[in-house]
Amino acid sequence: MKRFITVIAVLTLLSVIWTAFVKPEKEADKSNSAKVEATFYQYQDAHDENGDKAISGLRKFWEFSGFRNATKGNLIMLAVGLFFIFLAIRYDYEPLLLIPIGTGILIGNIPFFQDGGYNLQLGIYQEGSVMNYLYFGVLKGIYPPLIFLGIGAMTDFSSLLSNPRLMLLGAAAQIGIFLTFIGALLLGFAPPEAGAIGIIGGADGPTAIFLSSRLANGINLLPDGTTVKNLIGPIAIAAYSYMALVPVIQPPIMRLLVTKKERLIRMKPPRSVSRLEKILFPIIGLLLTAFISPSSLPLLGMLFFGNILKESGVTKRLADTARNSLIDIVTILLGLTVGASTQADVFLTPDSLMIFVLGAISFVIATAGGLLFAKFMNLFLRGDNRINPLIGAAGVSAVPDSARVVQLEGLKSDPTNHLLMHAMTPNVSGVIGSAVAAGILLSFLG
Repeated sequence: MKRFITVIAVLTLLSVIWTAFVKPEKEADKSNSAKVEATFYQYQDAHDENGDKAISGLRKFWEFSGFRNATKGNLIMLAVGLFFIFLAIRYDYEPLLLIPIGTGILIGNIPFFQDGGYNLQLGIYQEGSVMNYLYFGVLKGIYPPLIFLGIGAMTDFSSLLSNPRLMLLGAAAQIGIFLTFIGALLLGFAPPEAGAIGIIGGADGPTAIFLSSRLANGINLLPDGTTVKNLIGPIAIAAYSYMALVPVIQPPIMRLLVTKKERLIRMKPPRSVSRLEKILFPIIGLLLTAFISPSSLPLLGMLFFGNILKESGVTKRLADTARNSLIDIVTILLGLTVGASTQADVFLTPDSLMIFVLGAISFVIATAGGLLFAKFMNLFLRGDNRINPLIGAAGVSAVPDSARVVQLEGLKSDPTNHLLMHAMTPNVSGVIGSAVAAGILLSFLG
């Protein structure tokens, strides 16, 4: 609880700082840029007239330095990047994600001279820059399917196959997606933008990036001829932030909605699953989900392909590459470029703040949806068929962190009650469910 309060306090402080500085900063940035450009040309004229190369060179160096071009927005975002790195190192919150993202935020907010027609090819939004080329994988939705390939190669669907009814908990948790979609519409976002924002409720970073790259990429046109907003950065940061904060956000909700008696429920051990079942599941799952939601094929096709590599037993080298080297490389590139896309002038907007608020609400709703649906299922179950409602919290797609949180909360109530294997069913079901939901939104709004 202390960690939760600390994180909320820091986020609130950052919001206050943003509110105080971001609006006046816009005009100040324009004025400052004009002054920088005028001063630069004035120094060039002085150089031509006086021939003072040393002084002119020093002045030019100063004008192009980060110290001269820094804005309050840059400093705020640098603080956010350092905060992400702090959370990863100090509290071990998703370090494989937060350290690349936090470092990317630092890289993306190093101020540099952007006026006077100069393309220094440094920033992620400058054509020809290295970061711009790496960002192409985010903008075109290339990285998320590769992440899903690695996830599929790492995932064991045995728990799901042994107790398939628990898949309903993963489906129930997706209520956060659709309620957030409605909330975004009410706040004035266009339907495609609202659909991209809504997927944050699934707590699935790759899916959020994939959908926002299709619906809220700053390129597509709305029916009235206006261009959709580029919300990839805020949506991705919000999704990954709440994924990392699963150990902070979920436990208070679990304690609030699940009674002490319910936390002590023991579930019967899952049955053993045959090798044939493991091989058939990804094939059948691929065909079934693709027919239900063809738009989800880039994600679920790669997820089940990775699992086929794992379970077939004859492609061990490919499976090892997918779940180790490939997913590590893509995670580095994805985290770094998503972080670097949060330039202050692009990221610090009222829309970004609303997205973060909606994301927090949707994550709470998704967690509560899984917990409450598990309690509802228990109304129709008896004896050792009853479900420990704690596993409903694992219905969000944060694999495997939400399942670990369930395990830890269960052990606090009963040190001998292990829930991890049971929690993995709604957890992996949540991954599939969020991808299907993304496909449905894409088919309606794309």
